[in-house]
Amino acid sequence: MKKIIYLLLLVTAFNAACKKAANGGNDPIPTNTELPAGAKDGVAFINNGTSAIVTLYAPGKNSVSLIGDFNDWSTAANVMKKTPDGNTWWVQIDNLNPNTEYAYQFYVDGSLKVADPYCEKVLDPNNDQYISPSVYPNLKTYPTGKTTGIVSVMQANQPTYTWKNTSFTRPAKNNLVIYELLIRDFTTEHSYASTLAKLDYLSGLGINAIELMPVNEFEGNLSWGYNPSFYFAPDKYYGTKVALQNFIDECHGKGIAVILDMVLNHSFGQSPMVQLYFDGAKPTASSPWFNVDAKHPFNVGYDFNHESAATKKFSKDVMKFWMQQYKIDGFRFDLSKGFTQTQSSGDDVFRKYDAGRIAIWKDYNNYIKSIDPNLYVILEHFAEESEEKVLADEGMMLWNNLNYNMNEATMGWLSNSNFQWGFYANHGFSKSENLVSYAESHDEERLNFKNLEYGNASGNYVIKGNLATALKRAELAAAFLFAVPGPKMIWQFGELGYDIRIDFNERTGEKPIKWEYYSEPNRRALYDAYAKFIRLKKNNSIFNATTSSCNLAGGIKYIKLVEGSNTVLVVGNFDVVNQTASIDFGASGTWLDAVGNNINLASGTYSATLAPGEYHIFSKTALK
Repeated sequence: MKKIIYLLLLVTAFNAACKKAANGGNDPIPTNTELPAGAKDGVAFINNGTSAIVTLYAPGKNSVSLIGDFNDWSTAANVMKKTPDGNTWWVQIDNLNPNTEYAYQFYVDGSLKVADPYCEKVLDPNNDQYISPSVYPNLKTYPTGKTTGIVSVMQANQPTYTWKNTSFTRPAKNNLVIYELLIRDFTTEHSYASTLAKLDYLSGLGINAIELMPVNEFEGNLSWGYNPSFYFAPDKYYGTKVALQNFIDECHGKGIAVILDMVLNHSFGQSPMVQLYFDGAKPTASSPWFNVDAKHPFNVGYDFNHESAATKKFSKDVMKFWMQQYKIDGFRFDLSKGFTQTQSSGDDVFRKYDAGRIAIWKDYNNYIKSIDPNLYVILEHFAEESEEKVLADEGMMLWNNLNYNMNEATMGWLSNSNFQWGFYANHGFSKSENLVSYAESHDEERLNFKNLEYGNASGNYVIKGNLATALKRAELAAAFLFAVPGPKMIWQFGELGYDIRIDFNERTGEKPIKWEYYSEPNRRALYDAYAKFIRLKKNNSIFNATTSSCNLAGGIKYIKLVEGSNTVLVVGNFDVVNQTASIDFGASGTWLDAVGNNINLASGTYSATLAPGEYHIFSKTALK
């Protein structure tokens, strides 16, 4: 009997030694246990905030410990357990103060320290020092000397925001006038609060939606935001979570919807999801989320695989979070065409009809609608028309870039100035509400920069270098843009003729903030014209008429809209010399001009000589 006991002890010791050696010789052996009730991805507080269950989805890892302020960053104090399927690690920590912010990280496989992909706040040892206390008061100090890299922050009793405007009614899709806005370059204070102080300016313009360029944590501070790393944490360079919630609430109080630019095509190296499965140059084949190599030529960062179940779950979690926590009204999804697993090396293949990509977007759209049926889903897609039609028929809205042709028109170069692509029927869509047309976006050269730099001239009529004329050309284009049925988008300060080139201080670098423009008479006149066109669009359903025709080639361009007994004709001369218009108005008699003098036609044909840049908005009955 003694020999048997002795042999059993030897076998037990041998097995333990083998397990320890197989695990690297140092790391503790995890215990397989089920995820406890109440746990969720990231942090779930229990026991009135005095305890927390913290989880990390990390298949294939050998050991994970939770390190942080609560255990003096010890790698041995809170060893995490692994669920039986081997995918999720978790641990419960106790004796927390619900009112205290705790910094924490995951210590993975004895070498890698990463933040929590699901955390709502991070501390950055390199970039937080440049965040002003006026923008983010009382920011927690980074635990210097305790750890390295970006750390997460958790707190049971976070500051909470009480919503005031709980019955906001979103504008109809067709009536949307969206103002695309980069907080960094909108005010010198670059904060939600300072942007909020300009809300009366935006209300006066008449816009009814703001599209915020990405505000979730991105690499560095001075970014457009398309290099995301943490999807649940608002970037602190713009302010606190409560400040963002207040911004959205106050916009709702002014009748303005808030649309969030969301980047789920790719993520960057600061992301813990990238770092968890990374070989030093690119994601490894074991990554649950990312392709080893990008599937398309327009990718930046690391390419998400949206056919992966893990990526689908994560993306849906992100969408649901912003919808519920921030009460946003819509998403504009960046590079939605990139949600593909079809390999392509050029745009000719990349934009072709892709059934797999369509299935991905139908799934995401259906998920969003299951939470909020009226949320705007806007795609930056630019794929083959047949594919965009399928998505539009599902209720999704597609970005429609008119920049090149419309800017050729404003400069007075007519051979490529036909912007008829603004009409939904030319895309094969059944509804105008699914096409979001714009002459400028964050990604396009500014109309007025090119007007001043490259504008045409004839005799005394000169666009190039002539600010007053260049601004009137922008006004002419705006009259036509807002007359095209469907939702519209303006890039910030386009209504003031912003004329700093897009590549100033490099493409994504900070741009001069020109609020003094508003005091300049010629620029203020453009703002007032924009405001008038927007009011006409929103207040008169004929600007969403299903019966329309146009001729947008050549110097004289016109748009004709018919609704019931009323007809609207927008007529303008985009040439740099006088041109004679001869247009079938369809009826004789008095025609009212919303921007000039009324006319009386003896027949149904309008014949007139228009000066360069001259335009009119005629209607048979008065417009509101």
